[in-house]
Amino acid sequence: MAKAASKNSKIKDAKASAEAKNWTKVIKAVRSPKTGAYTFKEAIIHKDKVKDFLAEK
Repeated sequence: MAKAASKNSKIKDAKASAEAKNWTKVIKAVRSPKTGAYTFKEAIIHKDKVKDFLAEK
């Protein structure tokens, strides 16, 4: 027999999913000055900080 989902868990999931939409995964290619090879820097950041992340070295 399966458990029935309670109303409280549905409310928490809705709040969590609404908050999760404000975050994004960003992947940036970074070139090594020594070898010239590219590496990838990735982070999960708030959507308002994406331009700052991409602008930094």
